[in-house]
Amino acid sequence: MAQSAVPISEVLVVAECWQTEPDSEAVIHRAIATAAGLVAADVGETELAIMLTDDAGIRTLNRNWRGIDKPTNVLSFPALQPTGPRGHTDAPRMLGDIAIAYETTRREADEEQKPFDHHLSHLAVHGFLHLVGYDHEKDEEAGTMEELEREILSQLGIPDPYAERMG
Repeated sequence: MAQSAVPISEVLVVAECWQTEPDSEAVIHRAIATAAGLVAADVGETELAIMLTDDAGIRTLNRNWRGIDKPTNVLSFPALQPTGPRGHTDAPRMLGDIAIAYETTRREADEEQKPFDHHLSHLAVHGFLHLVGYDHEKDEEAGTMEELEREILSQLGIPDPYAERMG
């Protein structure tokens, strides 16, 4: 089922507000590594970038790329995938980019009474799953993606983020 390779992930902190959460990079790396170990996707010799931004930065991205002029918690930008065979000297294949907004993530964690690192892990996993082809536009796809998120978060020792909604 799952591949054992872990993608190279680079976390870029572009907003000072993230300084209040010094463990964020480690939390994200752990979440991505766990997700990569549980997805049925080829993530060997791949890389991705995770940008930690603020609400203003993610609002600009959301407006420019999705036509929605408001901040959101996480955005994923899957990279176009090359066609043809990979050569042994090729650079790692780029999965894409993830952007996570601090203020929205903090507000949601506080409103849902969840530890910040749990919510951040969930958003990193959610963004990663989009990069490897999962989506939630249709109910069936949403159910599949949410079930995989639950499984990955469980491996991280994080309670089901959808439990309240289901009850």
